[in-house]
Amino acid sequence: MHTANFLEPQFHLAQRLTLLRQFKPNSVCVVPAARLQTRSNDTEYLFRQDSDFWYLTGFHEPDAWLILSNSKDYDYEFSVLACLPKDEHAEIWQGRRVGPEAAVDKFLVDDSCSTDEIEWALHDIINGHDNLYFALGQDAQADELVQSVLEKLRSAPKQSKQAPATIIDVRPMLHEMRLIKQPDEIAVMRQVAQISSAAHCRAMREVSQAQYEYQLEAAILHEFACNGARHAAYNSIVGSGENACILHYNENDAALQSGDLVLIDAGAELYGYAADITRTFPVSGRFSESQKALYQLVLDAQLAALNELKPGSTISQAMMACLQVLVAGLVKLGILSGDVDTLIEEKAYQPYFMHGLGHWLGLDVHDVGIYKIDGSDRPLQPGMALTVEPGLYISANAEVPVEYRGIGIRIEDDIVITAQGHEVLTAGVPKTVETIEALINAPA
Repeated sequence: MHTANFLEPQFHLAQRLTLLRQFKPNSVCVVPAARLQTRSNDTEYLFRQDSDFWYLTGFHEPDAWLILSNSKDYDYEFSVLACLPKDEHAEIWQGRRVGPEAAVDKFLVDDSCSTDEIEWALHDIINGHDNLYFALGQDAQADELVQSVLEKLRSAPKQSKQAPATIIDVRPMLHEMRLIKQPDEIAVMRQVAQISSAAHCRAMREVSQAQYEYQLEAAILHEFACNGARHAAYNSIVGSGENACILHYNENDAALQSGDLVLIDAGAELYGYAADITRTFPVSGRFSESQKALYQLVLDAQLAALNELKPGSTISQAMMACLQVLVAGLVKLGILSGDVDTLIEEKAYQPYFMHGLGHWLGLDVHDVGIYKIDGSDRPLQPGMALTVEPGLYISANAEVPVEYRGIGIRIEDDIVITAQGHEVLTAGVPKTVETIEALINAPA
């Protein structure tokens, strides 16, 4: 699968300009990049850029800084990227660096400097602005440096220095932008969804040869990497039997038993964007009657929710549609008893379905963006991407008919809201009983 559909520098430039034009006049914005994180002793985890910094720059190196200004002194819209300097010795050990000289043309910024000069650059550029947009409290080291620069400016009025009088959190504004995906972003999300879908299909095809949960995990990760998505978006969940009832199970080391279901929650990351898919299927290739009854109930609930997800509707409306189906089904199966609406109002379903319907999706697997506005559920808009993931988790000691005990089921798809309704990005993975069984049992 071709995976070269990366976002162009012009995309990131457009986001910087959109952000800048929302600032108050004579404002400066400072956004730090992520740093390498120690894994053990003198080794680090593979670097993953801060999502906000990535959205605004597309720059994939640690310890960088982005500075934006709309001051008249900088022709109203000005950007500086501070990055690690070129260093032949360091690059032999740690990999190539872009360097400040190449950064201007490569990332379409107005100027660049070395991180060795960052304190001077911050002091020089912040000086004279009325407002500073900065995510204070997010990064202690960045806070310390910015606060130090502000104190130096405040203590030098005789040198005609001026610190911003107001510090404004840039995150609400920036995260509102990230919530509405642009067409280029949706194209990348469509691609990573396709890669992730192929991986789930592979796990279904290979389940008969697997002996342990981690072997299915390995197949998933191998499929990601072979299609250009080297990293998973989050720790994969491969829970068989009762392990599927643990929402964030990731030991993935149990033996697969014929007759059990296996729940796989896994998604790739491509160019920073995440997929998030869950499928539940039988190790043996055939659902038992009790497994089929619960599975079909979860699927029907998901389809009812999906039917509600369109511009102007809310996630809460979709959740209610899901619960109407789910709770009615639980009553029919003898797992709950009583009036459906009363059971929903009393949240009697929560021992078996204890999480929400879904979450925003994008550069973070649990992506940014508020879910309520002034206390009311936020209407959906075209460009919003989210997961839809109802489930049922019946513990082994639940007081329910014995045939349903120890079964965990979740079905999760990724969608993007469109002008007409929604697009299911992950439709490439089977999710009906018949299509799952057909894929698992298809000739090799």
